Parts: sequence; structure tokens; C-alpha cells
Amino acid sequence: MNCRDWFRALTRTMVLLVLSTVADAEPNLRILTSMTEQVYEPYVAAFRARNPGVDVLVLNKNTNFAVGEIALGNQRGFDIFWASSPEAFELLSESGHLSTLDGVPYRGFALSSVGWSWREDRLTGPAPTQWNDLLDGRFAGQIGIARPSRSGTTHMLVEQILQNRGWDNGWAYLLELSANLATITSRSFGVIDGLKSSRFLLGLNIDFLALSEAGNGLKFRYARPVTLATARIAKLENSTSPELADRFIRFVGSEEGQRLLLTPSIRRVPVDPGVRAQVDYSDFPALEAALQFSWTHYDPKLAADRYWAVNALFDQFITLQLNQRRELWRKLRVLEARQDPAMRADLAKVRQLLTRMPVPEAEAMAEKLRVAPGPGSLYATLLPIQKQAINEWGDLALEWLEAAATRLGHHE
Repeated sequence: MNCRDWFRALTRTMVLLVLSTVADAEPNLRILTSMTEQVYEPYVAAFRARNPGVDVLVLNKNTNFAVGEIALGNQRGFDIFWASSPEAFELLSESGHLSTLDGVPYRGFALSSVGWSWREDRLTGPAPTQWNDLLDGRFAGQIGIARPSRSGTTHMLVEQILQNRGWDNGWAYLLELSANLATITSRSFGVIDGLKSSRFLLGLNIDFLALSEAGNGLKFRYARPVTLATARIAKLENSTSPELADRFIRFVGSEEGQRLLLTPSIRRVPVDPGVRAQVDYSDFPALEAALQFSWTHYDPKLAADRYWAVNALFDQFITLQLNQRRELWRKLRVLEARQDPAMRADLAKVRQLLTRMPVPEAEAMAEKLRVAPGPGSLYATLLPIQKQAINEWGDLALEWLEAAATRLGHHE
């Protein structure tokens, strides 16, 4: 374990000790969230001001870790789960881990969509205006993305591509995009950090992470078609303070709570149409543009049904094979640039090997593969059938890459 990992583990342990120590003291509300401090702190401060004597304890975890902990029974008695990934709430609702409020298991909080960010002072030439622009060779090794199995918002980004383009075309796009990836970070915040530190030129992320950094020179563009998804908040089963949870959730959905979304540190679109209608978005051009674009429908239920499979496929075909896949794309692009008729058919076959997902959608949607993500890792608590699927998919990924490498080797 390196120093950074050790420090993170120590910090997490200290937070948990605080949670357990305070349990028998003053009334407190426990929130488990993937939201950044920039998002949740204004709400916590406002709620404390409205409820003197009530403490609010917040533990920040990525969506997969958080859902895994809740799926194991919410042993530490968190009251609220709060996240941007709507499919996480579908998973928890289906497995009975959410407690209803006014007859519903969760409530919408804000509207979000995905796109890409860049630093104005680093990007030369025109910024990408559509998804396909990100496949341009000038961005080879210059795009950052988070690992979907560790980032709920990146999983949502991947799902939006799959839903808008269809299973086969969506994976073809993602597999070709790997040619231009610089890195795959462990959390979505890492993409923003990488842009700020100039590790890469472009970052794929959700709108609010980039818009909240507008003062630091980051620009953001929504991908089209704009697919607005609803961030949610819910009360958990085994809640230690259910009445406080109800009170907090109602505050988040109130007019005051919805207006907090427009503070510079948050910059999110209120889910309440009445509040949206009252807001002047002229100071938030990216948000205004998103609301004016035609929206496409995002299906969180579909995303939840194949949640584990999509994350596992991305890891087996992209995350774990990124270096090899990126090098094969580099070689293919060099050979394609020669425009040699004698190589055309062979290179077309190589391109097919690099852009085709050999796992059909029906296999990924199989009921036997569906399970809530486990704590700590996508692979922490696997069913035997899932282990078998991972082994088969990993072998397929290697087989297809080796076939592509062999064909390219004939022309070197």
C-alpha cells in the first residue's frame, strides 16, 4: 500500500470511528453520498441552521462502493443515499433497500448530462462539437475518462452512448475511443484534476463537475443529443434517524433547496420545472444551452438491469487492455494513412476486430448475471456464473486483440 492509499484508509477509518462514537450522543443525520463537498456542504449548512442541535455526518464514497455497502444491509445505519447515477437507485429499490417517503422510494434532485471539458489555455485548434470529433487522431493519448465500475457518473456516460447508438454501434464507438485515451482514472474527480494539472487535453465527465470549475479556466460542452438524467436522493432501510431523513429530503426538494443548485460551486439544473422557469440562466450559458436542446430519454431501469455486465465488459475490453489496444490503433492508423489498395481488405478486418464487441446484448442482460455491486470492488463478491463470464470475456478480448496484432504484423 502506498502512502496515499494508506492515508485514505486511515481517513476513512477515522470517519467511521466518528460515526460510531456520535451514534449515542446528539441527534444526528447520516448521509452516504457520491456528491462532492462543493455540492453537499451548502445543503448541510442550511439544514443545520434550520435544525439547531442536529448534527449532519457525511461520508463520501463512489457510487459502486456506496451501493455495495447498502446492499449488505446498511450495517452502519446511514439515513440517506444521495447520488447522480439514477440506475443505482433502481438497483437498491428493486432489492428492497430504500424506505419510501410519501409513497415513493426516491426523489429527483437535479438534472444532469454528460460531455467533455478542456482548459482554454491548452487546447489548440477547434474544440470538439460532437461525439465523433473525439475519435480524431489529433486527440490520440489526450483524453481522460474515469473507470465506470468506480464512477457512477461515468457508468451513466457509457450507458448514454450505448442507449443512444445501440449496443453494437455504442461499443464500436467506445472501443475506437480507446485509441485516444490518455488514462482511466479511479474516480470522476480524477478527470477534472488531470485537466487542471495538464495530464491530458480533454476530459469526459458530467456537467456539474466541470461547470463548478469554470472559474479555474475549464470549459464544458454538452454531448448531443443531450440526454438529461435525474440525480436522486432516498431514505434508506435501517435508517437511524428516519424523521430527520424525511426532513432533509423535503428540504432538498423545496424551492429554497432547488435554488441552492444555482450557486457557483454547484451549478446544476433544478429538477423542479417551476423553479427552472423562474431562473435567469444567462449567467450559465452551458446550462441554458442544455435546456434548449432537444432531450433524449435515459432509461435507468435498462442501465440497472445490465449494470454489472456493462462495467465488467468495459474493464475486460478497455481498462485492462488499454495499452495494447491503444498501440494497435496507432499502428492501424499509420497503415491506413498510406492508402495502399493491397492492404485495404486486411486493414478493414483489423478495424472490425478492434471495434466489434463479441458479447451480444442478450448475454449481458441475462438474469443470472444481475446483482448489486459488491463493496470495495466490482469483483469483491462474485457469483460463480459472474466469474465464469469474466474469464470468458477476458479471453475473448485477448483473442481478438491477438488476431488484430497478427494481421497488422503482416504489413510492418
